[in-house]
Parts: sequence; C-alpha cells; structure tokens
Amino acid sequence: MKPDSYFYHYLFIGLFTLFAIVFPIAILLVAGWIAPKKPSPTKSATYECGMVSKGDSWIQFRVQFYIFALIFVVFDIETVFIYPWAVAYKQLGFFAFAEMFIFIAILAVGLIYAWNKKALEWE
Repeated sequence: MKPDSYFYHYLFIGLFTLFAIVFPIAILLVAGWIAPKKPSPTKSATYECGMVSKGDSWIQFRVQFYIFALIFVVFDIETVFIYPWAVAYKQLGFFAFAEMFIFIAILAVGLIYAWNKKALEWE
C-alpha cells in the first residue's frame, strides 16, 4: 500500500477508532475480572452525607430545576468565551467587537425568552 493512497490515510482513522472503542471496553472487563467481590448488606446500603437514607432514592425532580441548571450552564459557558476575547481585545479589532456584540445579543434574546416563559421564577 502506497503512503499517498486514499485508503492509507483513512487506515489510521479506522485504527484510531477501533482503539478508542476496544481499549475502554478492555479496561472495564479487566477491572471487573480482577476486582474483589465481597458483597455485604453494608456495602449495598444507600449512603448519603453520612446518614442512612429514608424512603425511596428514586424521586422525581421538577423540570424547573433542570431548566434553571441549563440556563446557568449556557451563561457560564458565555463567560468562557468572553474572557479570552476581553484579554485580547486590543489586538482583535472592530470585527471581533462586532462578533462579540452579536454573540451577546443572541444570549440576551435567550435570556429575555427565558424570562418571558417564567423559567427563572421559583414557585
């Protein structure tokens, strides 16, 4: 096989994909095989914050918690993008300023939408 052939370049991608699938599965299988297995009621008991749990551990949370967390993550990631832009603002010029203005405007529209849908209010 010649190094400049089309198949040769995709061979490495295929090998990498195969390795990325097989290696984690192999590690999990080996860990399950060599791990000590000594089940006991104490190990199987539900443990939370140093106290024995009361009631069922599978409770259903209100969707509002997930929406609030999702909004937090979106605006937290916004900081990750704005901070490097602010550090390199002088070198970037007007085009980067316009791009960041558009970015913040899109996030502001999302915040206004969430506010109008009352996703930020607790009952």
